[in-house]
Amino acid sequence: MELMDSIYELKGVGEKVGDKLQKLGICTLKDMIEHYPREYEDRRKLTPIEECQLDEPNNILARVCSQPQLTKKGSRIIVSFRVKDQTGQLTVTFFGQAYMKNNFKLGETYLFYGKVKHKYGYHEMDSPEYQKVTDEYNLGTVAKITPIYPSTAKLSQKVIRGLIDTCLKEVLPSVEDHLPERIRKQYDLVEKKEALQGIHFPKDSEDFFRARKRLVFEELFMLQLSLYQLKADFAKKLLGISHGVTSELRAFMDTLPFELTGAQKRVMREIVKDMKSPYAMNRLIQGDVGSGKTVIAAISLFLAVKDGFQGALMAPTEVLVVQHYEFIHQIMEPFGIKVGLLTGSTTAKQKRELLKELQEGMVDIVVGTHALIEDNVEIPKLGLVITDEQHRFGVRQRLKLTEKGTIPDVMVMTATPIPRTLALILYGDMDISIIDELPPGRQPIKTNAVSSDYHPRIYNFIERQIHEGRQCYIICPMVEENEKNSELRNVIDYTEYLKTQVFTQIPIAYLHGKMKPKEKNEIMATFARNETKILVSTTVIEVGVNVPNSTIILIENAERFGLAQLHQLRGRVGRGKHQSYCILVSDSKNKVTKKRLQIMEESTDGFVIAETDLKLRGPGEFFGTKQHGLPEMKIANLYTDAKVLKEVQACVGKLLQMDPGLSLDEHQELLNEMEARLNDESLHNAL
Repeated sequence: MELMDSIYELKGVGEKVGDKLQKLGICTLKDMIEHYPREYEDRRKLTPIEECQLDEPNNILARVCSQPQLTKKGSRIIVSFRVKDQTGQLTVTFFGQAYMKNNFKLGETYLFYGKVKHKYGYHEMDSPEYQKVTDEYNLGTVAKITPIYPSTAKLSQKVIRGLIDTCLKEVLPSVEDHLPERIRKQYDLVEKKEALQGIHFPKDSEDFFRARKRLVFEELFMLQLSLYQLKADFAKKLLGISHGVTSELRAFMDTLPFELTGAQKRVMREIVKDMKSPYAMNRLIQGDVGSGKTVIAAISLFLAVKDGFQGALMAPTEVLVVQHYEFIHQIMEPFGIKVGLLTGSTTAKQKRELLKELQEGMVDIVVGTHALIEDNVEIPKLGLVITDEQHRFGVRQRLKLTEKGTIPDVMVMTATPIPRTLALILYGDMDISIIDELPPGRQPIKTNAVSSDYHPRIYNFIERQIHEGRQCYIICPMVEENEKNSELRNVIDYTEYLKTQVFTQIPIAYLHGKMKPKEKNEIMATFARNETKILVSTTVIEVGVNVPNSTIILIENAERFGLAQLHQLRGRVGRGKHQSYCILVSDSKNKVTKKRLQIMEESTDGFVIAETDLKLRGPGEFFGTKQHGLPEMKIANLYTDAKVLKEVQACVGKLLQMDPGLSLDEHQELLNEMEARLNDESLHNAL
């Protein structure tokens, strides 16, 4: 069998199981063996029945000592039987699985793993995992370190483990080792086949750590190598436009509604220097929420247009695009600069006119969503490309927009705070500027984390603020009620409750991502005009909504959001002259959750929050760092594996210095793997 064969080719995968695997992103045998465990349970140690810990998982070796019985309680089917070892007895019970009656035979020995509870005066183990034992004196094949995998409902760990075991037996012989032997020896890395076997079914902790080290190194190595290759095209086109700086710049700056901060001036000097140089600008602007990145973008666009070029600004959501357009159009109009708007809501007639005017050079600046990268959008004199919240686009999309011009200057803006070492992975080819200062007059947002008991006080506070003329956001993690998570606030029902039970005299609206763009824009516009006082929303408002009159953001079920996301949401308030407040509601007793919410109370620095978020997700969680703006890794953790990352960066640098085109025979496998990755859309989506 080959790695790229369909998962349905694997023995034991029928239509039902295959569909469930696809929901986990497992479509090929390669996906299957790269579906790494999220944690492990050490089942090598056996616990005598009389020493079992209540409400904790226990691993017992016991003989079936009563015939399995099938009984019914209402509509529920129960299979139960007694088991014993030398120290005592307990009952084993399975619910809703009538076939279990025939899976156990009187007198046979099994290994049972599950939680033990005390019920009706005796001990019971509900729905344990089990394995038949044929040799009690040789338990190595059953009592071992057991992997626990990310899964979906109705796909048991036992099934996943069995499929991965089968898959490894089928495909391991055909697994190629992409890392050259020289690199493996230098960094003391085991072979790929050994690493794959060891990560899924480690014999001991040493076996696991060796396997993980190899797979982490390879994942970061291939990511770094692929990034260098993706960005090499841009690096080759070093000579670009040398922009002249117009004498009108001072007049333009004087018309801005506010004085630039020191940080904005510093960043602007760096940009002007880039734009004046004969080399193409390739700069990342990192600035916390509300730090004034849009003004920097506008000044840069003004410089490009006044030098005879066109500019394009691309943002991920229509709400954000419209906001950018309105601001830029307003400040450019007095200087005779024409600004166009292109989104999914642009009518066919408007689009035809805009494309014609762009092509003829009558539109100087176009602001749009990813509609800008469509093939029929021609911008013949494109001199500056700006993308906002870059991580919402793939690398290919940014390059596609860039290619509409002849080596234009490129600027990327993000409000996602990314620690510098991680920024080097994402934007290794870019110069980085940081706007680390908020505009004057902005007061720090007061943040409080409270339990749901505080709702009456919170509602009174919101009402007082609204009577003083302010507005409020209320954020929920769901759109509609989900029976599995009925305790979570949801947008539609919660809005109805607030309208009828709490704020009966106050105009309230709701917003969520399933709405059509036109509907979303109308609701946001009504809120921006202060006609709606309370906006109940999902995280659709996380990026790019600017309503300076909003002074409160109430975030329900705050434990459901990442720290960086909470920080982004908090940035929706505190944008005007009035004191603003962020209220985080959570009833979670989890220590890590409490710590994360405490960080939100103590800090408003996005970089501190991002670092802490990565730390708190850290060593205890072996794999994966889902974080806005970072590639989603299968096994590496970009925070805890920072040391390996540095080794990898040095290793890739030396390799490309020695063999820039990977043309040596020993690098052929590496070249093939990298090209396969570069053709894989998911890589581009991750970057």
